Amino acid sequence: MNDPKRLAAIASLIEADYGNGREIDKRNETGLPVRRAVKSVIRDLNRIVYAGYCPDAEELPARIASCAEELSAQIARALRLDPALADRSDAALGALAEEKTFAFLERLTAVRALLDKDVEALFEGDPAAESKDAVVITYPGLFAISVYRYAHELVLLGVPVLPRMMTEYAHSKTGIDINPGAKIGEYFFIDHGTGIVIGETTEIGDHVKIYQGVTLGALSTRDGRGLVHKKRHPTIEDDVTIYSNASILGGETVIGKGSVIGGNVFLTASVPPNTKVYRRSDNARLELPKED
Repeated sequence: MNDPKRLAAIASLIEADYGNGREIDKRNETGLPVRRAVKSVIRDLNRIVYAGYCPDAEELPARIASCAEELSAQIARALRLDPALADRSDAALGALAEEKTFAFLERLTAVRALLDKDVEALFEGDPAAESKDAVVITYPGLFAISVYRYAHELVLLGVPVLPRMMTEYAHSKTGIDINPGAKIGEYFFIDHGTGIVIGETTEIGDHVKIYQGVTLGALSTRDGRGLVHKKRHPTIEDDVTIYSNASILGGETVIGKGSVIGGNVFLTASVPPNTKVYRRSDNARLELPKED
């Protein structure tokens, strides 16, 4: 770039644009959660939860201490974004963040028990899985589920923003978008996973299988902020299988236990238990080779 005067003029123009008082005109907001630190927390949590798959010289207690320090700092930053805590001092927010961090870490054994069942579901449900070790090391579905389960615990503890940052990082890595507010049961199976969307108020039971491209979404968002805290996403009961690119929409939509939803199906109404729903293609045909 050989025109420093032009660059200086552009910099002055953009500097002036920051004087408009809009939400995006914040600058030097050092109190906000840091994306790089959130990635570090996820890495540390995986090193704690799957310690045998992340060998290094650091012992487990040291990993936990390191994770606790970073997580507490990020929770404190996130709590500043809660309007209900606007009058709290930095010291008070720090103390609250520390308590939430301890509560979260104390839940990790329960989270590990859930993730062990998820590994089992992935291994038993995918004939291509060479071993459970391979599932832990290579499967993007397990990575996304793991991050979701960490983030969901933080949601339950009332931590704002940070859980969504965590699952959005997993989304960017895997193409699997799970809102941390969703409720997901045991033995959750995601195969391939790319393009899966699971909305905030989705409820998923036990032993559910979901394939790539599935959307569990809202029927309509035209009411915008008026839909906050309302059930907008479907309920998927136990033992349901949803094949690729199916869309199931609406807060009143319930997929009954044991049902199978075929690929490319678009559903906005409930189906009873043990129902098979598939998309009929009248244009499909099979041509066999002609005999000589």
